[in-house]
Amino acid sequence: MKIRYLHTMVRVRDLEKSMDFFRLLGLEETRRMDSEKGRFTLVFMAPPGQPECPVELTYNWDGDDGLPSDSRHFGHLAYRVDNIYDLCQRLMDAGVTINRPPRDGHMAFVRSPDNVSIEILQEGEHLPAQEPWASMENTGHW
Repeated sequence: MKIRYLHTMVRVRDLEKSMDFFRLLGLEETRRMDSEKGRFTLVFMAPPGQPECPVELTYNWDGDDGLPSDSRHFGHLAYRVDNIYDLCQRLMDAGVTINRPPRDGHMAFVRSPDNVSIEILQEGEHLPAQEPWASMENTGHW
């Protein structure tokens, strides 16, 4: 099964200050997305010439008072896969809890044994909805 690393996400309290820090490390902004509806900004920063190795800085416009004390500053690792349903089934068969099932044929979340949140994304177009995923509820948090 083919798997490809996508990014690591961290939540930040002060977007500009965080971007300045990552610039000091030599990273550059490669992509940005603002969500009016979700009230957040995502900024992807990567080393020059390595856009495939970004860190995703997630800034919640309304603040995140728990940062950094609640450990929510580290969000998740993300991987793109050939077939999200096949991988989720393999994980579930191995006893892994699917925290956010791939109801949409596009995105799922699981946790590692060390409680690290892992985002799994479908390569290309969303797969058509199918059971048991389409009606599966969330379990825990991610």
